[in-house]
Amino acid sequence: MKWEENVRRVVPYTPGEQPKKTGIIKLNTNESPYPPAPGVAKAAAALDAEKFRLYPEFPEQTELARALAARYRIGTDQLFIGVGSDDVLSMAFLTFFHSDSPILFPDITYSFYDVWADVYRIPYDRIALDADFQICPADYKKPNGGVIFPNPNAPTGVRMPLEQVEEIVEANRDVVVIVDEAYIDFGGTSALPLIDKYDNLLVVQTFSKSRAMAGIRIGYAMGQPKLIRYLNDVKYSVNSYTMNTAALELGAAAVQDEAYFEMCCKKIMDTRAAAEKWLSELGFVFEKSSANFIFASHKTIPAQEIFERLRENDIYVRWWNKERINNYLRITIGTDEQMEALYRALNEICG
Repeated sequence: MKWEENVRRVVPYTPGEQPKKTGIIKLNTNESPYPPAPGVAKAAAALDAEKFRLYPEFPEQTELARALAARYRIGTDQLFIGVGSDDVLSMAFLTFFHSDSPILFPDITYSFYDVWADVYRIPYDRIALDADFQICPADYKKPNGGVIFPNPNAPTGVRMPLEQVEEIVEANRDVVVIVDEAYIDFGGTSALPLIDKYDNLLVVQTFSKSRAMAGIRIGYAMGQPKLIRYLNDVKYSVNSYTMNTAALELGAAAVQDEAYFEMCCKKIMDTRAAAEKWLSELGFVFEKSSANFIFASHKTIPAQEIFERLRENDIYVRWWNKERINNYLRITIGTDEQMEALYRALNEICG
């Protein structure tokens, strides 16, 4: 058909499976195993449905923006809020990666990056991680149209020290560098302090992991005011009202309970440490994780076989049939009880 000649064709991002059946152990999409802060449920019960007939406030003018600015000790003019970090990152690609030179990102990384690049017709180069799944700063010291990488990286969970992050930013002062910190709260050191020093640095975080609100869809970027203005100019040229009223109110309630946030992060990190110990005993190998998951390979049993046998037992983990990582499983850290069930199943498969 003639009209198909004008269709913008891309290979879409493939999210983790969302099974409809109940009673499963779901360790495949890096959601929090714990509920949001208690104040979120209280705020949800108090939502005024009458407000829903009105457009929401612009995000930077809301209680959520003020709460985030206070929490990170930045101005609201240094903050951009969107519908999950995917929305924020998509807007950042559209805003800042507008060059004939290729943008740079790792070959093993969040698989949405090349999708956005293809959608927006942005040239890109994938930079190979080393044999230990490390990002090598020296590889990013070449002409480019922008740089993006997660820290900790996904799906590997490997964290780059802050001084190496700064090394990449310093080497790329003529382009925007985006540090995607979706998993920073599980043992990493944020690059946020660097935004005062570098006007080309954008730091992106999310409520989907450590704040247990993947279903509400809140993400945010932090940088110098000029970067944020450019982001808002593009956003308001696409859709001014991206955030909904309920998300803005519930997000503010989540930020206000710092003690609960820290408690949940610590519980996940403690469970991760225990899981690393028994996974090693069962014959798995992996790099030290700084995320809410472990990216592991068994010494003798193929990852696909383990993945399929776990699935038969209603335990879902993530497996990719991709070069370099097709013998690895990404295992989200669940509750202690969920991880004990996983251990029993793996002991039968691998023991």
